[in-house]
Amino acid sequence: MLPESTNGAAGGGGLAVPMDWLCAEYVADDVLRASGLVTPGTLEFRAGVQTLALTVLLGGAGPDGWLRRTAHDHPWSSWVDERLAAAATGLPGPGLAPGLAEPDLALARDTWRRLRDTELRAADLAGLAGLGAVDEDRQVWLPAWQLGVALSHLALHLC
Repeated sequence: MLPESTNGAAGGGGLAVPMDWLCAEYVADDVLRASGLVTPGTLEFRAGVQTLALTVLLGGAGPDGWLRRTAHDHPWSSWVDERLAAAATGLPGPGLAPGLAEPDLALARDTWRRLRDTELRAADLAGLAGLGAVDEDRQVWLPAWQLGVALSHLALHLC
């Protein structure tokens, strides 16, 4: 029997396929599209998909857990750093699936780097901290992950 992480080539020399990442990204894309919050194909949509895909891949707790992880008061970025570090050891962390394959881990690391390094101009989300209204006319530069977390959380609520 061939391992799941190959494309069907025999002898173990096959192309490694990041199945866990592809499944997480599929779920994230489906949730963001169903919510109708942002237009597919935009940078904002991509930030939401990538953020939610990381949450799904590293969280594994199902929609309720993803909703908690993307909540405004959750330290999402430090949580991702911790989960990626734990996954790199090969040992399962709390709630982390054991044996995250290297191709999945590589894509997750690359996605996290892009989300940290990319900034998007968006409505100032700081008004949410005090439960005040978000002033959509006031635009600021945000790391892509910050906008992605907010979009992910709202999309999960709507679906």
